[in-house]
Amino acid sequence: MTTYIPSITLPDAIFANPAASILVPVGLGLGVGYSVSPKNTQKTYLALKQPPYRPPPQVFGPTWTTLYALMGYSAYRAWTTGTESLNPYTIELTKQGATLFTIQLGLNLVWMPLFFGLKRPIEATANIVALTSVTGYLTYVWSQVDSVAAWCMAPYLGWLGFATYLSAGTGYLNNWNFADKEREMKSTNTGSGVDKDYVNKAPEQK
Repeated sequence: MTTYIPSITLPDAIFANPAASILVPVGLGLGVGYSVSPKNTQKTYLALKQPPYRPPPQVFGPTWTTLYALMGYSAYRAWTTGTESLNPYTIELTKQGATLFTIQLGLNLVWMPLFFGLKRPIEATANIVALTSVTGYLTYVWSQVDSVAAWCMAPYLGWLGFATYLSAGTGYLNNWNFADKEREMKSTNTGSGVDKDYVNKAPEQK
């Protein structure tokens, strides 16, 4: 059982405000996504050997934006319902959930830099397994506070299960090493350096 840790938990004002509770995860998610470079991320995604049922890369942006918004609304629902309760145990669960929510959001934001930026599939898969576990427990905790909040987390939890399959499957099929899929190419930029591409990337259509 977790406890409420204010020092590592998002401010109460974020959970209490519906716009802030939604926009904070959406904004952080978009910020991390663009910091890794969507174009390079898509090239990496298409280049790697992947397990069956991988979705096209265009699916991820809208899906994650929706899931970030849902988790934010869930946080708002759970916080406002729980903190207005007259039951001390419900209030305690609400605050524990706030800490769990913050932890899972941090784990979520770290996955993309690990997988696509640093190309560390082992660490990324361990991260998403931990993320799914924390989110599952968070959903259970908030189900005791507000059923709507818990159901809003359900699509996110289901997607995390699928994402765990993709992360582990991709790592396994590529021998848990993405670096050896790169090759140096003659630079097309003005200046020094080389461009990199993946050896099994399909040739671009002209």
